[in-house]
Amino acid sequence: MGTREISNSLRKALLQEESMSLSLYQDKLAEHIDEWYEELTAESGDCVFVITVRDGDVAMTMIDKDKNIYVNEEARDQLSKLWAKNYVKNAKFLLPRMADHINEYGLAITGIAIVKTPKRSKAIGMGKRSLS
Repeated sequence: MGTREISNSLRKALLQEESMSLSLYQDKLAEHIDEWYEELTAESGDCVFVITVRDGDVAMTMIDKDKNIYVNEEARDQLSKLWAKNYVKNAKFLLPRMADHINEYGLAITGIAIVKTPKRSKAIGMGKRSLS
């Protein structure tokens, strides 16, 4: 498979919610969970997701800092909740890079650090004032 076919498979799985392959997860990803968790904790990340494609089948896993492990559709759903309104934008942004990594290395590993932004507050005293 070339990068274009991998990208199409990723798009279907991540953006069109096609089902993913449990057997591919078990074959390519499951045995590396502890290794990826150790890397996640060493880098003080919040979570990591790993995705692979073989013959059009997609498998992914997501591991958070509490070592909760999500597989395939459950991983996609967690990622969607994590990114909330930015899920589609982030997925489209990462798709080409993930496809390149999968084409070259067999999988794509993406670490995520959650950065909380302060909530905006309304400025006090900036409303309409009467001129007396």
